[in-house]
Amino acid sequence: MASCWWPWRWRRGCSWRPAARSPGPNSAGRAALYAPRAAAVAAAATVAVARAQMSYCSLMKSLTSAFRNMYGVSRFHHTTPVACCFSETLSGEKYTDPFKIGWRDLKGLYEDIRKELFISTAELREMSEYHFDGKGKAFRPIIVVLMARACNIHHNNARNVQASQRAIALIAEMIHTASLVHDDIIDDASSRRGKHTVNKIWGEKKAVLAGDLILSAASIALARIGNTTVISILTQVIEDLVRGEFLQLGSKENENERFAHYLEKTFKKTASLIANSCKAVSVLGCPDPAVHEIAYQYGKNVGIAFQLIDDVLDFTSCSEQMGKPTSADLKLGLATGPVLFACQQFPEMNAMIMRRFGSPGDVDRALQYVLQSDGVQQTTYLAQRYCHKAVSEISKLRPSPERDALIQLSEMVLTRDK
Repeated sequence: MASCWWPWRWRRGCSWRPAARSPGPNSAGRAALYAPRAAAVAAAATVAVARAQMSYCSLMKSLTSAFRNMYGVSRFHHTTPVACCFSETLSGEKYTDPFKIGWRDLKGLYEDIRKELFISTAELREMSEYHFDGKGKAFRPIIVVLMARACNIHHNNARNVQASQRAIALIAEMIHTASLVHDDIIDDASSRRGKHTVNKIWGEKKAVLAGDLILSAASIALARIGNTTVISILTQVIEDLVRGEFLQLGSKENENERFAHYLEKTFKKTASLIANSCKAVSVLGCPDPAVHEIAYQYGKNVGIAFQLIDDVLDFTSCSEQMGKPTSADLKLGLATGPVLFACQQFPEMNAMIMRRFGSPGDVDRALQYVLQSDGVQQTTYLAQRYCHKAVSEISKLRPSPERDALIQLSEMVLTRDK
């Protein structure tokens, strides 16, 4: 079981610093175990700023199209954390709260989604509306409306979000939620967002139908927009979700292919929805293909970073923070970023990965290997690189509060703890 104890946290201020914490169980033993590594990381962080000689362009060149070119995990391995501060890229404005700005266009979001799901069968309606209770992060709708405004302002200084662009925010949240319902069935999950899953309350068969209903309602809303290009863009998301789930069910024996497989799965299961939703609202607001590509690349890179941090939190956070069990990926037999990086230091993990942590004691041993390695730090650093790329892309748009909010959102992806 993952512990809440984690001595190092990526924090605003852009350096590795010890996070304030209360002593956990066996804290003395853990302190002795991790003290040398903590000292090494702290020393490395001090030197990192002075030695950061790699240019931003060369850094991004090594990152771009990583999984498509089938680079191995060693290509992403970095010896020291680097300092960054995205807030410096803001266009002379004070701190821009992305959620405060985004919610201006999302008032009544969940009520509008429930209207899309209105059906006469009470039980099916209750199941379909179950996760649209306003307790989610609404991360995807926020990005979508911010991107819509940023692209509209860039194109002709239009300050409003079109009704069709707002509809994309609803559709993105519906597709995302349907995928969660289906994922929970596949994973036999019992909790999500701090409460029981649909499949645990109503059973697997009915949960499948609830997920299908949400997807069908999203498809109807998409068809109403009436733009064939946008329809094509968002139907790609559904294909990617299915292909991503198939990738997750498999594994690669070759160590280098394994990391490429992980990144491709991460894109298809998580980042594709964000990338294509951003592209869809840019198409609706601006005719310039270059802007469409900027929107897509921002969504892609932020989406991958978001999932990388999610994979980190599975090892460093506790169940109460996450609203779902931690160490869940290991228990499902999944080798995520922290595990793949840890495998570089502990090659004996290869056998466990190939048998999907199925032997007695595998999960506990793998967890200890990850915590003894720098797998968490390396995965966090990789997420930071993707966020840098996202900021580089969105900074090509004309300055606006919404563009700056998207930049700020990239930092929030890195510093979140749930």
